[in-house]
Amino acid sequence: MNATEVVSSPSRNIKTAATDANHFILTFENNRLASELFGQFDQHLKLLEQRLQIEAHARGNSVAITGELQATNQARRALDFLYARLQSGGSVEASDVEGAIRMAVAADDQLTLPTLERKARLSMAQISTRKKTIAARTPTQDAYMRALERAELVFGVGPAGTGKTYLAVAHAAQLLERGVVDKIILSRPAVEAGERLGFLPGDMKDKVDPYLRPLYDALYDMIPGDKVERAITAGVIEIAPLAFMRGRTLANAAIILDEAQNTTSMQMKMFLTRLGENGRMIITGDPSQVDLPRGVTSGLVEALQVLKGVEGVSVVRFKDTDVVRHPLVGRIVQAYDAKYKVQDESEQADP
Repeated sequence: MNATEVVSSPSRNIKTAATDANHFILTFENNRLASELFGQFDQHLKLLEQRLQIEAHARGNSVAITGELQATNQARRALDFLYARLQSGGSVEASDVEGAIRMAVAADDQLTLPTLERKARLSMAQISTRKKTIAARTPTQDAYMRALERAELVFGVGPAGTGKTYLAVAHAAQLLERGVVDKIILSRPAVEAGERLGFLPGDMKDKVDPYLRPLYDALYDMIPGDKVERAITAGVIEIAPLAFMRGRTLANAAIILDEAQNTTSMQMKMFLTRLGENGRMIITGDPSQVDLPRGVTSGLVEALQVLKGVEGVSVVRFKDTDVVRHPLVGRIVQAYDAKYKVQDESEQADP
């Protein structure tokens, strides 16, 4: 059965021609942007082929996409979104293509998130800083980024590699640039260092900087390096171990606590009560990777129970399917989760 249909998208300058139910030809008016969209040696199209089980063949500024109807529509939505990103001055890398594919697939799954609807075009939450713009790469990231916009206290919990800390720092940088807050405070509980800090060389900053390095790395990704250094010197950006937070009231600040699973109950309560007027607090951690001594309750685990249903608090839970760091990381997390599940079932079966 053949059908001829022409769909025009003026805002993106894309014309779509369909010759049958599962074959589309997308033509992009800007040849340079089309080349960036397809990727070097069409690597982005090859990624679409692998993930969606379709065929994508580029010719000039057009690409013919063939496959099952749902998959071809997902490919069209992904390319439409990515082309719009290029038109707005952004860039497209393999990770962005991966994210667009995930979101296009999720848009067809009404059970993934209640806020997702089947749409002709993708709608992803974004965080924009002076240095870069970040778009959600999974439905959970989308929910997390939207929660950061509306809630005063947000918990992002789940496995490594899901972007919890990175997006939290990006959001804080955005708030600072907009003038919504006057400063950024980044903290971690220095559990691994403990009393051994005294044996490390240098002053206190030299001792704790290596442990706080992931927070620095995320900052430098969002804000030009020279501005980060000046902001740290001026106290506009503060990076410190959790113990340094005691006794303070943090107003007009974006406050991030990373690796929160390694806080004790008292430390978590102390941190939560630091929130001052016009403050935003983001707490990230992975309850499955607690490094506290055996028998010590994780402050993060307890807080998630105590604050359940409290107005102004939002909790976003990431899963292994949300890992964006590297495909292998997701498989590693799944393998460990499967191992622990078998162990738990075995322990429960023992009399």
